Amino acid sequence: MNSKETTPASGAKKNTSSRLLALDVLRGITIAGMITVNNPGSWGSIYAPLEHSEWNGLTPTDLVFPFFMFIMGISTYISLRKYNFEFTYAAAWKIIRRTIVIFAIGLGIGWFSLYCRTLDPLPFDRIRILGVMPRLALSYGAAALIALLMKHKHIPYLIAGLLIGYFLILFFGNGFEHNETNILSIVDRAVLGLNHMYKDNGIDPEGLLSTIPAIAHVLIGFCCGKLLMEVKDINKKIERLFLIGTILTFTGFLLSYGCPINKKIWSPTFAITTCGLASSLLAVLVWIIDAKGYKKWTRFFESFGVNPLFIYVMADILAILLGNIHITYGNDTISLQGYIYSEILQPTLGNYGGSLAFALLFVALNWAIAHVLYKKKLYIKI
Repeated sequence: MNSKETTPASGAKKNTSSRLLALDVLRGITIAGMITVNNPGSWGSIYAPLEHSEWNGLTPTDLVFPFFMFIMGISTYISLRKYNFEFTYAAAWKIIRRTIVIFAIGLGIGWFSLYCRTLDPLPFDRIRILGVMPRLALSYGAAALIALLMKHKHIPYLIAGLLIGYFLILFFGNGFEHNETNILSIVDRAVLGLNHMYKDNGIDPEGLLSTIPAIAHVLIGFCCGKLLMEVKDINKKIERLFLIGTILTFTGFLLSYGCPINKKIWSPTFAITTCGLASSLLAVLVWIIDAKGYKKWTRFFESFGVNPLFIYVMADILAILLGNIHITYGNDTISLQGYIYSEILQPTLGNYGGSLAFALLFVALNWAIAHVLYKKKLYIKI
């Protein structure tokens, strides 16, 4: 996910290099987007485009995480090329070790958040087991091992099988209902336990069964990476990305009449549609950045894109600290986040404006750290 396919193009209309700055830029855009939507000044004052869909549907916020997973699939293809996609114990162990590390970091963030709120050093009976980082870990680990064990020409059939099989689980398991009768909720409560789940009408948006389409999602990115890197001509790369994006997007929206687009259950149409939109956006960025050479504006996002997971984890830790470090204000105590929002930003910019301003300031804080690492060429792989 952090492979260095980032050398800028020369600015010529035709580029024979297979290295694309646009990959890091799109990765950086998704990280900046994830930090923005995860850290408003007030959860009660969020502009509609910065909120997730309540159930069925798609908002701009619903795109940032799946876009990152799509790029993760492309980067997985790039990183596994050095093994010539041949299964070895060294390659398998590296994948498994990285999967364990990413999953453990997710659990660690959950522990740190609970500890800061309760000061209980052993809150293991309440830690959420799954989440964003565990989903990344499981999806990456499964997709990478599949890429080493299976002939690549068969992977599209596996993707189709995973998505169709998951649709049947949803169809026969009341999977499109937003309540505890949903098969996803039933399985998560039986296996994980209610105390270890995210609570949204009984649905955990990163639950066990919905990891199935998430793996397919990363594999779609992997296949796009293969099609992208097989050709050297920059125009052919753009054409392939646009073609893939158009086919997937239209297919996803067409199938949504029978299978709603839904992030919280990671429905098959959600995976297909968001992969299609990500491919199209990447095509636009490749054309702008790598083909036309307009690169000056990219530095902000590139700083995020070269250390994506480290910056995301750091942002989570900083957010936890801002929300749990309290100061005395008047006759009461208030968190640092609450003070910045309610006493500085909200009086000037209003509820919604102040909430957005806090999120943007928080992104800027994380970017400042990311940019120092970028300037020093420090790449922290997770």
